Amino acid sequence: MKDKVVVITGAGGVLCSTIAKAYARQGAKVALLGRTAETLQKVADEIAKEGGIAKAYAVNCLEKEQMEEVRIRVGKELGVCDILVNGAGGNHPKGTTSGEYFNMADVEDESKISFFDLDENNVDYVFKLNYLTTFLTTQVFAKDMIGRGGCIINITSMNAFRPLTKIPAYSGAKASVSNFTQWLAVHFAGEGIRVNAIAPGFFVTNQNRGMLFDKDGNPNARTKKILAGTPMRRFGEAEELIGTVMWLSDKEKSGFVTGVVIPIDGGFSAYSGV
Repeated sequence: MKDKVVVITGAGGVLCSTIAKAYARQGAKVALLGRTAETLQKVADEIAKEGGIAKAYAVNCLEKEQMEEVRIRVGKELGVCDILVNGAGGNHPKGTTSGEYFNMADVEDESKISFFDLDENNVDYVFKLNYLTTFLTTQVFAKDMIGRGGCIINITSMNAFRPLTKIPAYSGAKASVSNFTQWLAVHFAGEGIRVNAIAPGFFVTNQNRGMLFDKDGNPNARTKKILAGTPMRRFGEAEELIGTVMWLSDKEKSGFVTGVVIPIDGGFSAYSGV
């Protein structure tokens, strides 16, 4: 990875900041992209303390013009993009149903969100946050890979394989990222650009912590179901993504690998529940 330029979106989050630090430790120069300048700068400072090179770029990945400006800055300050990690994404509470199964009482209860209460604008937002950010960021930064080759790694989810209850928008959006990964792999194969994805299972992040634990830090009923469906009976650690990401990034080790989506899930995708 020495002197490779790695662009990472969603770099302020738990998973992508961990990946960013791993690239920097391998000698890469890392461009940290995300919405919150303070969070990104904290990650950049942590990398610098370890002797690595990273710069923070606050940007809305849904605004292509902003992304083009950042691409120019990254090119001047770090160099042209060699590896792109599309990690921006997330869910929206109003794209989530209150219950796992349909219950007519939820329709009649104004405090609950039934399937029929889901707002199309919020569903659209979730698709944009996950699929469109991946699409636009790739449009912008893959230009630097034409004629040079490169590596693109998308971050999808186990939701793409097995949709979870309550979160139809997020599940569908991540499935679209997996499909787009395969499409891109075929489209860019002749340019030497490899496109793959990782599909994390259940990891605790700042975004989902409140959905998994109560205010005292105790696992809730949904968490217990998640762990019961994960053969390794635990959540993943962010560091456990690194080996797969580095392997996919290394042309010598995975040069003939493109168009795959690799589960990192503690066996969740292999377990039938019986």
